[in-house]
Amino acid sequence: MSEIRLAAETRTEFGKGAARRARRAGFVPGVVYGHGHAPVHLNLPGHDLMMALKTPNALLVVPIEGKDEFVLPKAVQREAIKRTIEHVDLLLVKRGEKVTVEIPVNVEGELAPGGNLVEHVLNTLPVEAEATHLPESVTVSVEGLEAGASIHAKDITLPKGTTLAVDGDAVVLQIIGAQASQADADAEAAEAEAGAEA
Repeated sequence: MSEIRLAAETRTEFGKGAARRARRAGFVPGVVYGHGHAPVHLNLPGHDLMMALKTPNALLVVPIEGKDEFVLPKAVQREAIKRTIEHVDLLLVKRGEKVTVEIPVNVEGELAPGGNLVEHVLNTLPVEAEATHLPESVTVSVEGLEAGASIHAKDITLPKGTTLAVDGDAVVLQIIGAQASQADADAEAAEAEAGAEA
């Protein structure tokens, strides 16, 4: 994973008014914590941060007290309607340190004929990896699978240096028969209708 450098500035003003001023100037308020370090408050360039966060578990490099440090996004607050970033919490990490993150599960391949569907039981997979070598995602093949088949966490091939941070027997994907999915939809419709009549 490539490192994304952000030209952050130390934040000296606090409160809602200061946060609004920072956002008007194109910055996003953030806080860095971890490793027993006192929290460091930063203003981060809004556009650059938004682009960086398009990459899952982006490894960011920000200047803290004159030294470049690695940080991972841990919590991102967005404005409810426009979805602009309001605030970000960042976790300080060190090269070689293992961290637990969730990576997206991508699906490839064609199911066996019959109109069956893939159900994502887990949209993301919790894994442990070195902070500076985090995988962006995993890809799972469903080629030829039939209704009733399941893919468990332990069945997924992980990148080198990455281990599961979830029970290996946890179901990640399951294949649902077309008739079963239609029956579920019919049952939901019937329940909704009954609720409307009550």
